[in-house]
Amino acid sequence: MALSLKNIRYFIAVAEAESITGAAHELNVSQSVLTEAIKALETDLAASLFQRHARGMVLTHAGHQFLSHAHQILGCVRNAQQALSARPDTMTGELNIGVTSLVTGYFLPYLLGRYRRTFPKVNIKVFEDQRDYIEHLLVNGELDAAVLIVSNLQNRQAIESEALMASPYRLWLPTHHPLLELGSISIDEMANEPLVMLRLDELEDSISSSWRQAGHRPNVVLRTESVEGARSLVASGEGLAILPDMLYRPWSLDGDRLEVRSLQESMPSLQVGIAWRRGSTLSEATRNFLLIAREHSRGRG
Repeated sequence: MALSLKNIRYFIAVAEAESITGAAHELNVSQSVLTEAIKALETDLAASLFQRHARGMVLTHAGHQFLSHAHQILGCVRNAQQALSARPDTMTGELNIGVTSLVTGYFLPYLLGRYRRTFPKVNIKVFEDQRDYIEHLLVNGELDAAVLIVSNLQNRQAIESEALMASPYRLWLPTHHPLLELGSISIDEMANEPLVMLRLDELEDSISSSWRQAGHRPNVVLRTESVEGARSLVASGEGLAILPDMLYRPWSLDGDRLEVRSLQESMPSLQVGIAWRRGSTLSEATRNFLLIAREHSRGRG
């Protein structure tokens, strides 16, 4: 069955005019064209759409059902035509985005680059801060959307979110470390090892919680807010680190190599995503940002 949009339009016209003659006059087509269109539509649908009598055309029960769908079909087509006719490179507007520091360096640049290429005339402002303050700005309507660690969100009653990427935690080690001989490593096996802790986006809270559940306290020898610093410290043998896989790179800035191993403990993956105020009417620029973010996530996947 291949329904014709023209036949659907003709059907609606006949249903509204309640006669072939009236619809033909309204559409400026011959009555025979409309008659053939209705017959073709009834054949495609395997249903009788009209009761024909001397005074005109009356919809059957099936006809009434299809009329509702016919309006929806044409409405969807019009929406699609309008969406495609709006050129992205001519769209204007403002977009205020909140981010947390971890996302700024490892997810946001590629996402923003894609958005700017598609909507070059939209004015984008980015505000970086701690997760709790970004939530505050979202709820107050001072931000249109945020890109952050959605698994850490607290005010879920007022904020909607959507995860775009899940990144498991793994253990970073320097080359030639004895633990590399193991396929996966438990917290028990690394309990006495020095640990480098990254103090960004509440990562330390998540990692420390896993240590407590395993009955150990991490031997933290250094805390840093620099991912590159943590990478260099691990590569040079100053300590191990448990970090999300999205941050892993095999080489430090000094050219030293790092290795990774899976953890035996089940730690919840870090989830990067988008968030916006629940119940708010999103601007066109914001809706397009959410679409681009989803497309970007699928591309990374």
